[in-house]
Amino acid sequence: MASAPLLRRLIGGTNWKHFLLILFLGQLLSLCITSTSVLSNKLAEHQNVTLPNFQSFLVYALLLVVYMPITLYRLGPRKVWTNIKRRFPWYVLLALVDVEGNYFVIKAYSYTSLLSCMLLDTWTLPCVVVLSFFLLRARYRWMQILGVLLCLGGMGLLIKGDMDAGKNYKAVDALKGDLFMLAGATCYALSNTTEEFIVRKRPQYETVAWLGFFGTIINGIQMGIIEHDRLSKLEWTKEVVGYTIGFDLVMFVLYSVAPFLFRLSSATFYNLSILTSDFYGLIFAKYLFHDTITAIYAGAFIMIVGGLLVYYLFPHADPEHLPQVIGFRTELPGDVEIVGSKGIIRSGTDGQDNKSAQDSALENTEVGSRPSVSDYGSIKGAVVKDSIV
Repeated sequence: MASAPLLRRLIGGTNWKHFLLILFLGQLLSLCITSTSVLSNKLAEHQNVTLPNFQSFLVYALLLVVYMPITLYRLGPRKVWTNIKRRFPWYVLLALVDVEGNYFVIKAYSYTSLLSCMLLDTWTLPCVVVLSFFLLRARYRWMQILGVLLCLGGMGLLIKGDMDAGKNYKAVDALKGDLFMLAGATCYALSNTTEEFIVRKRPQYETVAWLGFFGTIINGIQMGIIEHDRLSKLEWTKEVVGYTIGFDLVMFVLYSVAPFLFRLSSATFYNLSILTSDFYGLIFAKYLFHDTITAIYAGAFIMIVGGLLVYYLFPHADPEHLPQVIGFRTELPGDVEIVGSKGIIRSGTDGQDNKSAQDSALENTEVGSRPSVSDYGSIKGAVVKDSIV
């Protein structure tokens, strides 16, 4: 059969270690999202009010406190200032859409039904696909579209399982809640795609540091305007303090790990991976609230992971270079360029172009492969250390 050689080539030539790595990272982030949802619900129970800006403010402040000193130490104040002077609109955009995405999604759950939230939250995925097409020059294959549809089908099974279990609740203001969720999902898509673009150009720790810096400012202003009255009346019980600390630590892990997944795969793969968060939510519910796990949930999980595998096995062609957009047209010290399976291409003003060295290290590209930890290690001698952190 003609399909047999193709199947053998796919199975034998696929970088399975890399797939398992990004699958693990994606499920770790999915578990983080589930944990934040559980902790937010627990906070709402003890506060009797939702404070999305307050919860997010502490996360951004933690990112700023941890990653800005690392950035200044690793790059030096001069390089940091040169970069932010040229490209601050991109970091402001990243922080703005991330802050508003968090705010709108948390507010949506207060107004619309659970079914609407779960359905409309998937709007992020097609938005990321479209944005990646234009901003990252991703050209998807039909088999990748099939993988996306398989993941969405798994999400549909999860939703059906929740509805059959009677977990839905009535909407207080369906129109307002639905609009909030659509706005939040769109903001998340902009945030994920923008962060992937930036982190393919700049070090991870610097990207997260500036997200924390501008996120703290934007979120702090918004918190002062919207939530100052409710914050003044908040009772700081040990439960509120504990759940708040837990929420912040989990979100810190999510924001720290996500850029690595964006580099090793893509924002699209990330959004496909976190579709399993509802499955992990069910596991939490089983042990916290003694809910039952039916076969439909297990089938949904398998279907989503299968979709991820199909999406990975048929990678789209990578562009030679990322688009030269405003702010990134001029190479700056500390710049890198990570383009899918091409690996790291560095030609910054503080070092020579190492493209040829990396081409020789990565000339045997495997089917479905993207730069893995071993790939980075093979070209470490040709690349400045900052570019792979």
